[in-house]
Amino acid sequence: MGKKQVMLPAAEVDLTAVKYEFEQVQAPHLTGFSLKLLVGLLEAPFIGPMLISHLKKQNRVVEMLRNTVIPEPPMFRPEFPPQEPESGVAHLEEDGKPEDRVELALKCLPHYDPDETWIADSIASFRYWKIRDYAYAYRSKLTTPSIVAERFIAAIGEFDNKNPSTPLLISYDPEDIRKQAAASTQRFEEGKPLSVLDGTFMAIKDDIDCHPYPSNGGTTWLHEVRKVQKDAVSVSRLRSCGVILVGKANMHEFGLGTTGNNPNHGTARNPHAPDRYTGGSSSGPAAIVASGLCSAALGTDGGGSVRIPSSLCGVVGLKTTYGRTDMRGALCDSGTVEIIGPITSSVEDALLVYAAILGSSAADRIALRPSLPCLPYLCSHEGLNAVGSLRLGKYTEWFNDVFSTDISIKCEEILNLLSEKHGCNMVEIAIPELHEMRTAHILSIGSESLSSLTPDFEDGKGKYFSLDTRTNLALFRTFTASDYVAAQCLRRRIMHYHMEIFKKVDVIVTPTTGMTAPIIPPAALKSGETDLQVSGNLMRFVVPANLLGLPAISVPVGYDKHGLPIGLQLLGRPWGEASILRLAAAIEEICPEPKKKPVQFFDLLKGN
Repeated sequence: MGKKQVMLPAAEVDLTAVKYEFEQVQAPHLTGFSLKLLVGLLEAPFIGPMLISHLKKQNRVVEMLRNTVIPEPPMFRPEFPPQEPESGVAHLEEDGKPEDRVELALKCLPHYDPDETWIADSIASFRYWKIRDYAYAYRSKLTTPSIVAERFIAAIGEFDNKNPSTPLLISYDPEDIRKQAAASTQRFEEGKPLSVLDGTFMAIKDDIDCHPYPSNGGTTWLHEVRKVQKDAVSVSRLRSCGVILVGKANMHEFGLGTTGNNPNHGTARNPHAPDRYTGGSSSGPAAIVASGLCSAALGTDGGGSVRIPSSLCGVVGLKTTYGRTDMRGALCDSGTVEIIGPITSSVEDALLVYAAILGSSAADRIALRPSLPCLPYLCSHEGLNAVGSLRLGKYTEWFNDVFSTDISIKCEEILNLLSEKHGCNMVEIAIPELHEMRTAHILSIGSESLSSLTPDFEDGKGKYFSLDTRTNLALFRTFTASDYVAAQCLRRRIMHYHMEIFKKVDVIVTPTTGMTAPIIPPAALKSGETDLQVSGNLMRFVVPANLLGLPAISVPVGYDKHGLPIGLQLLGRPWGEASILRLAAAIEEICPEPKKKPVQFFDLLKGN
């Protein structure tokens, strides 16, 4: 008989009989000369395709995509069934002014008591200043945006001069920051701030347009072929709220990596352990928030690129439902797996930034028919009761498949506290075909990246790509049109399984990553590296949100034995941002372990 296999239709698969398969990525870890040699071989005729074919066979890619009959029709972008409305929420107007949405978001938050906040700061353990803390300090004339701007500029200079280098921003203009801060200071002096976000310092990932800065996507050359004429839609919405945009944050080149390694501009380092990675690809945004330099940052998330660095750096990262935010002005604006999302030091700040940037494009409203956006009431009795009514789905074998048991133990402790304090019901679930899901995601994001980068590669820019980007593109070029269609058929199957699961649960809970921040090999700083086993550990739990377009959030829940941050991921049903934000806020409140002050931290509000 031949090699052909035929899958059962997804609707006939018994979810109660699913057996978990531990992931074993078969690929070498290379850096330095060995990586350069590999790239040369991969790009060589005959030899390259043979090497990649062997690698794909080792990881069952060919078996999945070419030797298997998949009965479902392809799903080329997420398609969501109608969803039940969430309870205990405030509905927002997509077409309204961002500052009006932020004002409504403020009413969803618990009462702000400045005396309690500032007195607690003097006696409590380390805490991050929140957006409302800055707004209060500005209104009360305890400081001004201009004073904070000078502290920020000095701190960035200190980071730039560190040895080893710790580059957080790829491009920024101190005079532009001063100009924005002076305008914000004047608004506060006149008693007319634009919103609670006025005077909030935010960094923008280097693949999101923020005029007049170039969008290089972590490269040294993209600005030569792609000019930035105006802000991305999400950035424009923040600017209208009075946000001070400090520049373009460092990232893994083109977002095609999970560590944040960047030999072009230097590699951002983890504020908790400078010898370790921040995670990627939104490395700069996560590090700049974790180090206290910005209250928030914007990142992009196509394969965990907001949630992975947020988890590794001990901050909050929100990935919205696909289509919830307008992607115009991002390098990935035509993709089917990527979104723009906030990275913040707290859940309430994520909620405020989310309120400002949300709003689907006209095309996505027609295609996706999004539910009306809403926010959870975190200040009412009804809102608190809604936490206890949430059903949490946990796939225990998957949950425990981590590189360090510190991660699963810490996440389990938080789930137990949720059950004890709020009465959340834990439901055991099983998710079939996780390996197939990861393959479908890699092929989808890889094909979309290849489509956008091939013209520049063929136009002679290929020699300027980093070695790990060239490694990835060599792999992506070996996928065929039939492989791509097969991956989209798998996408529909996986969507079916998740929609069935969401009939029984409201949120799926996992660790955010399968490992804490990995050590940076010294040789990788100059030449980059490829380590698919590390990538597999970092991406183990994040893929469903991207392939299926589901909302997800990473919230810090403690530290491992090395003092490295651990994140818990909450995966929601389509358009279910309110539920995961509500649950994340509850987790933040009950987390018993005090926050640790990062090794690299600046208090810009008090200046000490």
